[in-house]
Amino acid sequence: QAQLTESGGGSVQTGGSLRLSCAASESVDRRSCKSWFRQTPGKQREGVATITGDGLITYADSVKGRFTISRDDGENTLNLQMNNLKPEDTAMYYCGARFTEYCPEMRTGWSVYPYWGQGTQVSVSS
Repeated sequence: QAQLTESGGGSVQTGGSLRLSCAASESVDRRSCKSWFRQTPGKQREGVATITGDGLITYADSVKGRFTISRDDGENTLNLQMNNLKPEDTAMYYCGARFTEYCPEMRTGWSVYPYWGQGTQVSVSS
């Protein structure tokens, strides 16, 4: 059964940094499109960053210049380096993976991702 497992969340103050990781099981194609999403209570899950199998990256405007997504296909892992964190970054962060290398536009939303992890909480205090 395909599985994604996130780690690295925590609590930091404004301006701090965290590095999230997502380990994918062997059932998840190593070169598949992988993405980070986040969600706060009562709101839709929103895209944060996506990376295609070829390494093409897209960021949400709200995180550009602060977050960096990367992938290690040898280890089948996905990472998100988050710097200069702000209180509005507080959310549950999820990694998602597709069947294919292609990533749809971020505005397409989370429902087209068949694989999800359980999430890791990020809390940023002012």
